[in-house]
Amino acid sequence: MKIAAAQFAPVPGEPVANVRTIAELIREAAGQGARVVVFPETSTTGYFARRFATEPELVLGEDDERWGPVREACRAGGTAAVVNAAVRTPSGRPAVTTLVFGPDGALLTRYDKLHLHGVEEEIFAAGGQDGGFDLDGVRFALATCYDNRFPEVARRARESGAAVYLASSVLELGNDSFETVYPVRARENGLYVVLANALGVNDCGNCRGDSAVWGPDGTRLATAGGTPGVLVVELPL
Repeated sequence: MKIAAAQFAPVPGEPVANVRTIAELIREAAGQGARVVVFPETSTTGYFARRFATEPELVLGEDDERWGPVREACRAGGTAAVVNAAVRTPSGRPAVTTLVFGPDGALLTRYDKLHLHGVEEEIFAAGGQDGGFDLDGVRFALATCYDNRFPEVARRARESGAAVYLASSVLELGNDSFETVYPVRARENGLYVVLANALGVNDCGNCRGDSAVWGPDGTRLATAGGTPGVLVVELPL
């Protein structure tokens, strides 16, 4: 199965423009045969945490009409898309949410980030359960940025039967996670780890991209470098 990690520099606070870019990247991944494509954290707006508290128009709903281009691109390419955004919750606070749209454009699942970090605790609601979905007989696990610092998240993914661990992140230049977190999660749990990391400047600093895939032994199999686009890797699933 071919899996893709997408990376780009979102236009700050412009969900319509960014969803359009996300849809284009889904089509690009589908054109290379990808069955699943994962995007970085808060790709619909960029990672500007405090803006979500003061600009409610940046927070999306699960059935928001602004998701239309994503749904259409999934249907056109027969590709599932793993997209992260600030999404409404019943609590009144948004969550840092991964929505998975299936190859038919329908919502497969929702995952709200479990572990909030820093200012996120003032603005967002934390999730209450692990995330994952099944496609073509393969179990995929979901995690968002700071979640990956907690070994038990990946351990529970393995225990759930997951073969692939999809991580949506915003990692700045100099972040040690590329060496000390993602390959370790892969090696400790026998998982393929697919990281989609942001490009551009945001609240975390200057993000370098370098989306990557690690094998179950912790070896990095491929990296996207600093170029916008999609990294497509065929995994023996």
